[in-house]
Amino acid sequence: MPVLTRDEAQTRAQLLDVHRYTVDLDLTTGDQTFDSTTLIRFTARTAGTTFVELKPATLRTVTLDGQHLDPETLTDNRLPLTLTEGEHTLRVDAAMRYSRTGEGMHRFTDPSDGETYTYTQLFMEDVQRVFAAFDQPDLKAVFEVAVTAPDGWTVLANGITTHQGDGRWQAAPTPLISTYLVAVAAGPWHSIRTEHAGLPFGIHCRRSLAPHLDADADEILDVTRQCFDRYHEKFDEPYPFDSYDQAFVPEFNAGAMENPGLVTFRDEFVYRSAVTLTERQTRAMVIAHEMAHMWFGDLVTLTWWDDIWLNESFAEYMGYQTINEATSRFPDTWVDFGIARKAWGYDADQRPSTHPVAPDPDAVPDTASAMLNFDGISYAKGASALRQLVAWLGEKDFLAGINTHFERHKFANATLADFIDNLASATDRDVHTWAEQWLRTTGVDTLTPAYDQASGTLTVTRTGSRPHHVTVGVYDHDLADGRRLVLRDRLEIDVPDQAPASLPGPRPALIVLNDGDHTYAKIRLDEHSEERALRTLSGIPDALTRAVVWNCLRDMVRDGELEPATYLETARAHLPQESDLAIVQGVLGFAATHIADRYVPAEDRPAALALLTDLTRDLVRRTEDGRDPGLRLTAVRHYIDATDRPGTLHGWLDEGGVPGGPELDPELRWRILGRLAVLGATEETAIAAELDRDPSATGQEGAARCRAALPTAEAKQAAWHRMFTSDDLSNYLFTATAQGFWQPEQAELVREYVPRFYPDAAALADRRGPAIAEAAGRYAFPAHAVDTAHLRLGEQHLADDNLLPALRRKLTDQIDDLRRALRVRKA
Repeated sequence: MPVLTRDEAQTRAQLLDVHRYTVDLDLTTGDQTFDSTTLIRFTARTAGTTFVELKPATLRTVTLDGQHLDPETLTDNRLPLTLTEGEHTLRVDAAMRYSRTGEGMHRFTDPSDGETYTYTQLFMEDVQRVFAAFDQPDLKAVFEVAVTAPDGWTVLANGITTHQGDGRWQAAPTPLISTYLVAVAAGPWHSIRTEHAGLPFGIHCRRSLAPHLDADADEILDVTRQCFDRYHEKFDEPYPFDSYDQAFVPEFNAGAMENPGLVTFRDEFVYRSAVTLTERQTRAMVIAHEMAHMWFGDLVTLTWWDDIWLNESFAEYMGYQTINEATSRFPDTWVDFGIARKAWGYDADQRPSTHPVAPDPDAVPDTASAMLNFDGISYAKGASALRQLVAWLGEKDFLAGINTHFERHKFANATLADFIDNLASATDRDVHTWAEQWLRTTGVDTLTPAYDQASGTLTVTRTGSRPHHVTVGVYDHDLADGRRLVLRDRLEIDVPDQAPASLPGPRPALIVLNDGDHTYAKIRLDEHSEERALRTLSGIPDALTRAVVWNCLRDMVRDGELEPATYLETARAHLPQESDLAIVQGVLGFAATHIADRYVPAEDRPAALALLTDLTRDLVRRTEDGRDPGLRLTAVRHYIDATDRPGTLHGWLDEGGVPGGPELDPELRWRILGRLAVLGATEETAIAAELDRDPSATGQEGAARCRAALPTAEAKQAAWHRMFTSDDLSNYLFTATAQGFWQPEQAELVREYVPRFYPDAAALADRRGPAIAEAAGRYAFPAHAVDTAHLRLGEQHLADDNLLPALRRKLTDQIDDLRRALRVRKA
C-alpha cells in the first residue's frame, strides 16, 4: 500500500482545513470485523483534488456533500476526492478488520476467563484501520466518538464517556488533536476511579489482572498525582483535556502511547509476579513520560514526522527528571538512565542506520521512513542532548523557553525551528548554533583525559564535533580504607575550548570525565585511572559516577579496547559490593546477552557462564538476610539463565521456591522451565502441566517460549512453522516463540535455519506488515550465529531492494551488531 509522503501532506495541508470528525464504531458485529461510520466536516480553500485514507475489509458507501461516490475508486488505502472551494461533508461507511498484531483495533480474548477486549493503537498511519481520515499530524480536528459495545463492557476514550443504554457509549468531544492520537478501549475492564485537581482520574485493566492492579493502585495513582502536580509547577499551560485515564492493555507493541486523556500501557506493567524496585521505578518513569506528552506532543504537535524527537526526547527527559523531583520512593532515576537507557542510544548511534536527533526533512520523505526513527536516538540520545542543554542553559531559561513554546503553539503544530526560536527567546546564549551542533549531527564523541603529573594539569581531547559542558570528578584513596575512594574535587569544564585544568595536590587515584553524566559522549580513562578503576570501582562513592565508569568499560569492550574476560572479572570482583540495583542489572545484562552470548568464542562460553553462575550465587548468598529482596530476585533470575545444573532448577521447582526465598511465582517458574528446555532437561508433558497451572496469557507465552526451546528437530520444525508459515500467532505469541527458538547451546541443531531466516522473514513481513516485521527482525534473528559465513549471508540479503523498510532497518542493525561481535572476538 502507498505510504503518505511529506510532499503529499504539505499539499493536502495547503488545500484543507479539517474541522470535525464524527466517528461511530459498532463492536457487536462479530469477532473478525467491526462497523465504522465516519462523518468528516472540512473546508477546501480552493478547488482541487485530494484523497482520504482508509483500509477497510468492505467499503459499503461513500457520500460527499450528499452525493454518492463509487467505492470501487478506493485504490489500496486511498479514496480520491474532487473538491470545489468551500465547506464539505464526507461520510464513509465500512466494515473494518480487527488486528492481532497491535495495529489499528486490536482484539484479544483472555485465556484465563474468556473475556474479550479491544483497543486502538493508531500511531503514524494506523487510524486508517479503524476509520476514514485525512491522516497526517498537522490536520488537527475535533473528534466526537460513539461506540456500540456488547453488554457488560465499558468504553474508554479521549474524553469522558457516557453510557446511553443498549450498549451505546458517547465520548465527549475532544479539543483539536491529531488523527494518530484518537483512542478507544472497550471491554469488561476492571476500573479504579478517583479525582484529582478537579478532574476524573482512572486506571483500568482486564478482569483477570484485577487483584494485581488493586495491589498496586495506590502506588500508580500516587505517582500519577505527583507527576501531574509537578508538571503544573513547571508548565504555565494547564492540563488541556477533560480527564486522565490510564488503561493497561494486552499485547501492546510499545511501552505506552500518549493518547490525550487515555494513555494506553502494555499490561506487563500490572505486575503479577515479584519485581524489583528498579522495575517499579521504570513503570513510574513511563507514567511520567506519557504525561509529559500531554503538553509536548498532544497540546503542541509536530508538523511532520521528521520532528518526532520533539515528542519523544522531551518526554524521555521530563520522565526521568520529574520522577526524580516529584517522588521520594525511588533512587536516582538518572543512574538507571545512564546504565541502561543511554546504552541504547550509544549503540544505535554507532550503526550504519544512525541519523541526527533532528533529521533533515529530506531524510524523512514518507511515513515508512519516519517509523524507522523510533529508536535509541530519538529517545535516549535526544533526552541526553536535552540534559546537556539544561546543564549549559540552566533549567530556569529552559523552562521559560518551553512555556513560550506551549503558549505560542497550543492546540496547533510546531517545527524544530519554532522550538529553537522559543528557547532562544529566553536566553542570551546561542541556542541556534547549539542545535546545529547537537541535533543535526550523528555519531558519538569520545572524550579522553591526559594528566601531566609534573605540572598537575589535566587536558581533555575530543574525537568528534560537539561542544561539551562536563564535570570532572577527581578522587583519592580513602586513607582509612584503601579500597574506597573519596571525592577531592569536581571541576566544570568546556570541551574543547577549555585550557588545561589545574589539579593541585598529589596525583589523583581516579579522574572521571562526565562525572554526573550530564553529556552524551563515550569517555575514556587515563592509564593510571583505568588500572585503579578496575581494582576499586565499587569503592567510588556515588552511584551515578560508578554508572559512568561501567559505561566506559562497556564501550571499551565494544570497541575492542578491553578484553571481554576482563569485564567479566571486574563484574565478579565488584558486583557483590554494589549497592545500586540498576547498576547490577545493567552490568549483568551486558555480561550475559553481549559477552557470554556473542563476544566470547563458542569454546569460551561455558567458562563465561560459569563465572556468571558463581557471581550470581555470591549475590544470592549476600542477600540471605532478606534485607535486599530486589537484589536477590535479580541474582536468582540471572542464575537461572546462566546455570548448566538442571538438578538445582528441578529442586527449586519441586520445592516451590529458592532456599531462603523467593517463592516461585509464575514468572520464575516459566523462567526455570525455559532454561530446563534449553538444557534438554524437560519435555512437553512438563510444559503442558505448567500451562494447566498457569493458563493465563503470560502462561501461553511461557509455554510457546519453552516449546520452541526444546532441543529436538521436531520442536524446532513446529516452532518455525508457527512463526513463518501459519500466520495465526499474535504479536506476543510470535515474539515468545522467536525468543525460545535460537539458543547458543543448540547452534548445531538450528544451523540449517540460519539461511532460511532471511527469505522467510521477508515473506512474512510482506504478508503481515510492519509490526510483525519488526518483531521478526528483533527476536527471530539468529544473533547467536557469530561467524563470517553468516555475515556474508546477511549482507547478501540486505542488498534486496524489496525488503519492507521495518525489516530492513532491523536487519541492518542486527548485521552491524554481528560485524561488531566478530571484531570484538578478533581483538
